[in-house]
Amino acid sequence: MAEQVSQRWGLRAESPTGSLAERRARAKSPGAPGQRRLGPGRKIPFLRLVGPVVLLLAWQLSASTGLLDPHTLTPPAQVLATAGELLADGRLQEHLLTSLGRASVSLVLGVAIGLALALVAGLSRVGEALIDGPVQIKRAIPTLALIPLAIIWFGIGEGMKITVVTLAVLVPVYLNTHAALRGVDHRFVELAETVRLSRRQFVRRIAIPGSLPGFFTGLRMAVTISWLALVVVEQINATSGIGSLMTQARNYAQTDVIVVGLVIYALFGLLSDSVVRFAEGRVLSWRRTLDS
Repeated sequence: MAEQVSQRWGLRAESPTGSLAERRARAKSPGAPGQRRLGPGRKIPFLRLVGPVVLLLAWQLSASTGLLDPHTLTPPAQVLATAGELLADGRLQEHLLTSLGRASVSLVLGVAIGLALALVAGLSRVGEALIDGPVQIKRAIPTLALIPLAIIWFGIGEGMKITVVTLAVLVPVYLNTHAALRGVDHRFVELAETVRLSRRQFVRRIAIPGSLPGFFTGLRMAVTISWLALVVVEQINATSGIGSLMTQARNYAQTDVIVVGLVIYALFGLLSDSVVRFAEGRVLSWRRTLDS
């Protein structure tokens, strides 16, 4: 219709940004907004694996050239062979399943408790007065320092291990979610009051969506911390789990088995972080950031 009117009156209709061909030409030119000249660049699949692969190659090269004593740190080839032997006799699967169970239960409990505490403290001054102080105290106390008290309270069974890991996990989830809740733009709060949203509608439509970036940041930290804490608790009078396997190997000076355990912890930490990053990208696809 606009073109017919333009032809009738002898006018040329142009959009403020030019024709489609001109816009495409500008998009392809250096420094176009789509290329983010000042950003980190375009995403490349599996680029995050470059660092670990380079580290692995340097490790193997140092062992092959004699720079690294195999008694000090077993080379990757020997670690892979040892892992194959542990898989063949079934020991690795048994310990791995036990560690996965502990980490999963502790992570779910820690994330749920940390999120609930953050919502209460972030949406209520009274809740913050009751909750924030104790969580900050826990933040200042290292996880290792809690183990003797946890043993007295819960013994040396599964309850102690899950409790210690849960307490370590909830802190980053609480801190980041609470900070994101308090950092919600005040203009959104004013808008919610203007349109007369109820308290429940405000929490569901504004507070929770606004806190999701902080929550996912805390979740990424939590999945890593869960494995770090698990390394410690599984080496305390445990009869199963990767940490227990490493403790038994230490008693017999089996460096290769110890390194196998460390590699497993590292791989699951990296995999867990990748899963959270993927979920974050899907849930927060509406955000426009340098990583988008």
